[in-house]
Amino acid sequence: MATASMPHPAQRQVIVASGIGALFEWYDFYLFGALAPILAQQFIGASQGRAALVFALLGLAAGFVVRPLGALLFGRLGDLIGRKYTFLFTLLLMGSATFVVGLLPGRETLGMTAGVALVVLRLLQGLALGGEYGGVVTYVAEHAPPGARGAHTGWIQTTATVGLVCALLVVAMTRFVFGEAAFADWAWRIPFLLSALLLVIGLWIRLRLKESPVYLRLKKSGGWSRTPFGRARLQTRRGIGPGRLP
Repeated sequence: MATASMPHPAQRQVIVASGIGALFEWYDFYLFGALAPILAQQFIGASQGRAALVFALLGLAAGFVVRPLGALLFGRLGDLIGRKYTFLFTLLLMGSATFVVGLLPGRETLGMTAGVALVVLRLLQGLALGGEYGGVVTYVAEHAPPGARGAHTGWIQTTATVGLVCALLVVAMTRFVFGEAAFADWAWRIPFLLSALLLVIGLWIRLRLKESPVYLRLKKSGGWSRTPFGRARLQTRRGIGPGRLP
């Protein structure tokens, strides 16, 4: 029998596969912050000085602001089409947006359009991560046995920190290998372009996963809510907490 500290092999596979995808998304998400000064120079213009950096940091913040919207959007989509296909889409959206940042021409080529395009891509990252994180935690919780859901989903919480560390390590290694001059000129794009490889690996891993058994039972029995937002507000007003997973 599986315990909180030692998940069953099948449950361990779910945790690892889900966590790797989430880790890749956090890596993509944090790259923007790690390279904000360079993005400011490339897409806003070095002549703008502090104003360019402030704009880049506002773009960084925009990704966090839209995360709740992504959670609402993809949370509802997960109820309609399933957890697996929803977080396959969020992974694809995040990886594609990050990869395009690595290809995006700078201000010298596109002018002010470059900065606008950068912010749009950042918003897509925020939407993807908002849907990804809640979806993965739900997926893992629905696979975990009673009494172990907190322990199993706890592993997913670590992916944010590990993703940040990986992003910083890749940036530092790229700086070391190519030098500061080349990194500031063009090599800064490499960490973003690397997301294409991570995307392929993440999709391959997640395509091997099966749909959540709890979701399949609810869908078959018609037990899932068709008006989740209204039901959540009603439960909040009545002081009713979330129900148990079947």
